[in-house]
Parts: sequence; structure tokens; C-alpha cells
Amino acid sequence: MTSVPQADAAQRFNSGPPLQPVSSRPDVSILVPAKDEAENLPLFMEQAHAAFASVPQRYEVIVIDDGSVDDSWNVLQELASKYPFLRPVRHGIRRGIADALRTGYLHSRGSILVFYPADLQYKPEDIPRLVAPIVSGESDIVTGYKEGKYEKAFVSGIYNKLSRSLFKMTVRDLNSVKAYRREVMDALPNRPDWHRYMVVMAAADGFSVSEVPVPLYPRNAGQSKFGIGRIPVGVLDMLAVWFELRFARKPLLLFGVLGALLFVVGVIVGIVAILWRVIGGVGFRPLVNLVETCVTVGSVLFATGLLGEMIAAQRAELSQLRARIEDLARERDTTNNL
Repeated sequence: MTSVPQADAAQRFNSGPPLQPVSSRPDVSILVPAKDEAENLPLFMEQAHAAFASVPQRYEVIVIDDGSVDDSWNVLQELASKYPFLRPVRHGIRRGIADALRTGYLHSRGSILVFYPADLQYKPEDIPRLVAPIVSGESDIVTGYKEGKYEKAFVSGIYNKLSRSLFKMTVRDLNSVKAYRREVMDALPNRPDWHRYMVVMAAADGFSVSEVPVPLYPRNAGQSKFGIGRIPVGVLDMLAVWFELRFARKPLLLFGVLGALLFVVGVIVGIVAILWRVIGGVGFRPLVNLVETCVTVGSVLFATGLLGEMIAAQRAELSQLRARIEDLARERDTTNNL
């Protein structure tokens, strides 16, 4: 694989034979996770070639073979010899869309990234329209609003309503194809399945968000990799992202406040229990148990908040260090290309 920004961090991936050097840096990198999509990939690349021929921006397509057990990798090798803008990358085992997008990001060179599936439910002809608001400077991240009938419309509708309510988002479809500036991916935590909340986290970091309608078509070939069992996982991920955005940077705000409140309740109940005993001459064992519980749990929660603050500080330092390393990698790559 040709050396690219962050290539050192990507050496653990089996990327196949080295690619030939490309004379000019692409403007847009299409990241295409693919699991057992051998039947769809030739048509996808044919449509992508036709779509990119009439636009001024330079495109590259990075297809991440995510542990396919069919002939996807051999098909990609053949297609790479036909389409110079294709850069195939391979995972030895299935690692999920989030990891696939991270791998594609590490091998990409464009300043604009696009997440697009390989199943042809979205046509490559719509990619330039998805990218246009970013190219014109109107938006930092653009999500596609699905138009057309599809099997999971009911589940998707519930998911989007919950997400919009919880995160106060105005876009209608959070879990669709997306185009975004490279800086959005730089700031995104590398967590399994959190790619669904890329728009939410980008908005929380101050990036501007917009949406464009994108037609949705029946799957061209193969079967969907996602079933109803993903719903509980999606709900738990939604709560995890909400906690991350609300309290990850200031965990003491949650644990410290709860701990202090419980401690204060314990102290007040203890005073009441003492007065009851001294003035009334009657002891009440449940009050003592309540005091013990409130003081103990309150102290533990407060201590957890303090530990969380130290962890948050370390995360902030690591984030700054990673950003600096990536900046240096880009500077080195720019120097090498001059």
C-alpha cells in the first residue's frame, strides 16, 4: 500500500499489493465498507466512474473489505487495475462499520470524506450532490435524507425521533449516507457502532450540519447484515453517546452532585435520628440504615466523580497529542508531495 497520512498506524491491516503513486491529491475520498459484496462492487465502481467523470473535484474510492468470506477481495483487485481511483483495503475479520470507516480514513487523502455503502441502495450519482454544500462552504457535515420505501422505515423513524428529542437535532435522518470534512473524523471517538451518531457529535463540537434528500433503492444483490437484534444495541449506544456529550468532560458534574446530595440527605437523616432518640427516647433502626446507605453511597459517588475528572484530563491530553501527531503527519505528507 502506498504511504499515506497516518499510514504507520494502519500497518496492522492487510492492504494487499502496493498501489501505484497518484500524481495529484484527491479532493474527496469515498469510504465504502463492504462485507460479502462481490456481486455489487463491479456495478458500484462502474456507476462511480460515470458519476465522477462530469465533476471538477478529484475523487478516490477506498473500499474496505470487512472480513468478507465471498470473492470480494479478488473482485477488488481486478477492479483496482481497471479504475485508477480505487484503493482497496482489507480486514482479515469482520470489525464493523465504525472500524471500517476508521481504516478508510487512515488510508484516505481527501479533505472531504464520504460514507457510502456498497449495496447500491444509494447510487454513486448522488455523491456529488451530497458533497456540494461542503465544497461551497455552506456546511461541515451533510447527511442524506432517505427518499423512497424501505424495509426498516418504522424502526428508522423511531430511532430518528428518539435521537432528535434526546440530542435536540433538527435534521430528519441521522443514520444515512454522509459527507463531512476530514476534521470531523479527527474529532470522532473510535467506538463500535458510534458512526450512527457522527452527526450528533459533530454538531456538539461546533460543526455546521445540513441535509439533502437522497433516493433509496432496493438492494441490488446480497442480503442486509443488520437485523432486529441491533435495536437494543442502538438504544444503549444512544444513551452512551448522550452521557459522553453531557458528562464525559465533566464527570464530577454528575457523580459529584449526586454524591453530595446523598451525603447531605444522610447527614440530615442522621440529625433527625439523633434528635428523635434524645428528645423522644425512641430509636428507629431503619433511619440508621438509611443514614449509613446515603453516606456510603454518596461518598463512593463523589470519589467516582473525582476519579472521572482525572480520567477526563488524561483523555484531553491524549486527544491533543493525537491531533498534534496527525498534524505533523499531514505536514510531512504535504512536504513529500511537493
